[in-house]
Amino acid sequence: MKLVIGIVNGEDASNLLDEITKAGFRATKLSTSGGFLKMGNVTVLVGVEEEKVEELLDVFRACCSRRTQMVSAVPPYMGEGFISSTPVEITIGGATVFILDVDRFLKL
Repeated sequence: MKLVIGIVNGEDASNLLDEITKAGFRATKLSTSGGFLKMGNVTVLVGVEEEKVEELLDVFRACCSRRTQMVSAVPPYMGEGFISSTPVEITIGGATVFILDVDRFLKL
């Protein structure tokens, strides 16, 4: 048994969760936020048998695409109140996925 922890962009989460369910997996969604851009993201927890991990990863790949977005550049020393007129292109989306071994699984 494996625990798959996927951190995805908030815009990708709804479609991802729909597709995870359609594929026969059960997931728990946690609303989280990233530290760098302070943007909303979602952490998805899925318990899965080892032989199904690649199938689940295919769902993540299909639903969580990388894309670029323009944001205002904020120097770290200026804090949240500083607004720059020079936008910067950044890459958002995709997924960060951790796959952990599960020693024991109980459903009570």
